[in-house]
Amino acid sequence: MTAKIRVGITHGDTNGVGWELILKAFANNEIFDLCQPIVYGSEKVASYYRKTLEQTATWRVVGDAAEAKDGQLNLVDVVGESEVKIEPGQSSPEAGRMARLALEAAVADAKAGKIDVLVTCPINKAGIQSDEFRFPGHTEYLQSAFGSNGLMILMNKTLRVALVTTHLPLSKVADSITADRVEEKLRQIHLSLKRDFCLSAPRIAVLSLNPHCGDSGLLGNEENDIIRPLVQKMNEEGMPCFGPYGADGFFGAGMYRHFDAVLAMYHDQGLAPFKALSMGESVNYTSGLDIVRTSPDHGTAYDIAGKGKASEVSLLQAVYAAIDIYRNRARYDEVHANPLPFGSHERRDNRRTFNG
Repeated sequence: MTAKIRVGITHGDTNGVGWELILKAFANNEIFDLCQPIVYGSEKVASYYRKTLEQTATWRVVGDAAEAKDGQLNLVDVVGESEVKIEPGQSSPEAGRMARLALEAAVADAKAGKIDVLVTCPINKAGIQSDEFRFPGHTEYLQSAFGSNGLMILMNKTLRVALVTTHLPLSKVADSITADRVEEKLRQIHLSLKRDFCLSAPRIAVLSLNPHCGDSGLLGNEENDIIRPLVQKMNEEGMPCFGPYGADGFFGAGMYRHFDAVLAMYHDQGLAPFKALSMGESVNYTSGLDIVRTSPDHGTAYDIAGKGKASEVSLLQAVYAAIDIYRNRARYDEVHANPLPFGSHERRDNRRTFNG
């Protein structure tokens, strides 16, 4: 019998909607047929939200992820204190601390091979800051933890949007759009589309930095100096890239439907239209890490925290996406593990075949 994929889930900010999402998502026992879920969080916080929101989901506390069992929700209590302060809808250092403890424990277990994929519930980026945590968000923390340069991709069934810059002040974006950085992100997304999504010849659209693609230099030179030459270079190497496109016309005319992914230059340029098109039903994926990591496409939702109004759909989609990507990676890596070398006569034959 094939072992089920072990899905590590962090509870996120304890004053947000994280526990509500978890309790609703795992109230249906059918999901246990797909995976073995292991939540990193606080049993006392879980019990509070279960009672307050009148949820029916149950769990089993395990001392270690290695003790997790199939057919149930497993909980690793990373807080384990007699008293915890819960203030739904409020930012607090306590909620940030509990979010950090869950994240650190899940990452440690991921490195130790105790979980296969990681799904993170939302954190408050300001509330989690402390002497132990100095990162703009999950993405940057995970990049540091795994020693690799991840790529943020927001995705649903029909659209994937990746970002050159992520959590960065707008005043610093232009200086960060360098040829090396854009090329790195293009190569990352191209590999991710092939390895994580099983697309053999993915098409990538590249957005401009400036309005109207710079209007021939009138509104900026990044398009002419950086983006267009890179698009041409990638195509010459056999990577189908197109652009640059002005973001307003690109999304307004529905051009995204013709591409497998879109590379945006900065956070709101790509994510504002993406969320307008699919908010609440999509997934945030960090490609390029040693572990598959996904999360819901929304934040802590303080305005509805503790009120029973949060939808678990995006969390469920994050779990499903993590499982699919994990399987896709395994197949891709198996196929490409030991490629057969071509002999000199075979290379000559191939050139004749493809060039006519």
